[in-house]
Amino acid sequence: MSSYESAKAIFADWGVDTEAAIDRLKTIPISMHCWQGDDVVGFERQTGNSGGGIQATGNHPGRARTPDELRADLEFAYSMIPGSHRLNLHAMYLDSEEAPDRDEIEYRHFAPWVDWAKDQGLGLDFNPTFFAHAKADDNLTLSHPDQGIRDFWIEHGKRTREIAARMGAELGSAVVNNIWVPDGYKDIPIDRMSARKRLEASLDTMLSAPQDKAQMLDAVESKLFGIGVEACTVGSHEFYMGYAIRRGTVLCLDMGHFHPTENIADKLSAVALSVEEILLHVSRPMRWDSDHVILLNDDILAMAQEVVSTNLLERTHIGLDFFDATISRTAAWVIGTRNMQKALLRALLLPLERLKQAETDLDFTTRFVMTEELKDLPFGAVWNEFCKRMDRPTGLTLGQELDTYQSAVAGRG
Repeated sequence: MSSYESAKAIFADWGVDTEAAIDRLKTIPISMHCWQGDDVVGFERQTGNSGGGIQATGNHPGRARTPDELRADLEFAYSMIPGSHRLNLHAMYLDSEEAPDRDEIEYRHFAPWVDWAKDQGLGLDFNPTFFAHAKADDNLTLSHPDQGIRDFWIEHGKRTREIAARMGAELGSAVVNNIWVPDGYKDIPIDRMSARKRLEASLDTMLSAPQDKAQMLDAVESKLFGIGVEACTVGSHEFYMGYAIRRGTVLCLDMGHFHPTENIADKLSAVALSVEEILLHVSRPMRWDSDHVILLNDDILAMAQEVVSTNLLERTHIGLDFFDATISRTAAWVIGTRNMQKALLRALLLPLERLKQAETDLDFTTRFVMTEELKDLPFGAVWNEFCKRMDRPTGLTLGQELDTYQSAVAGRG
């Protein structure tokens, strides 16, 4: 008997169908983020500070310097990841001989990405880029006191929505257009209310043109703090939670954008009562929003279990957001994305109805015994079978593939 057949029988004893779990996992796309591949540099000819605490540390060889190099790295990464997935693209990653400013970008500047996505069978997601620009050096954009600067960023946001909608129409899959701004203050402000009113008004103007939700979904993303905005973040969780409820947008929960001791998994069922759809940015904050590559740790397992156990998979868009330049960038993509999939698989392999019934019966002893004993089940054998069926490597073979590719790109200047 193979290790998978043995595992299948063991899970069956618990009332779990491993075949159903594998089939379900195949259908769950992960939106892999382009900015891990080049340390959040992008392909513009703009100047400006990153802002809002965005910083990739390290100088590992092999950083992608052009759209073609980035796409080649992405293609390799996807070839190591089972399933069909998406790419999350920032507006600073345009592919064009032109050098438009942020308020001048158009669909044609991103058309090569759409053509590539069609060829690769990928969906796309999109983000306006409100940082790394001279007009964002004060760490204020949509909430800036200067109307001219606000208008610049409002126009940028309008254009990204139009571009995202065209992408969605071309690909036949709705593009999540996620809005995050770095706005905040390094020291204690006197008037938080005015800044938040300006942000709200700017967002309202930016989102005023209706778009077909079958092509594009608006999402808003909060943050706790960042370097340069330690005292006040204008777009806090409370701000965007209320905004998403009032305006009917998707709400983005970034695991790195809260206090490190907060349980982000706990927030899912709470916000799901008030918003239709949720966007996850899965990351690993170590001391702050440091965006380490995600591990298969308790935080990720809890997040996946909450999404599955509360039947939120159909209402949740899962994206990744980490960047580490101290290790191979492609390896970071591959291991991070696979860890998210492993966490989802583990959740799908739990006897959730039995666990829920024990909880409903207030039988916390049974719940405790089951959750601990379940940790010993052969999840790895089911994961290996999933990868085998999708012709993706595991174990030492995966490590060899990652090393070989890294050696091939290490000579990039």
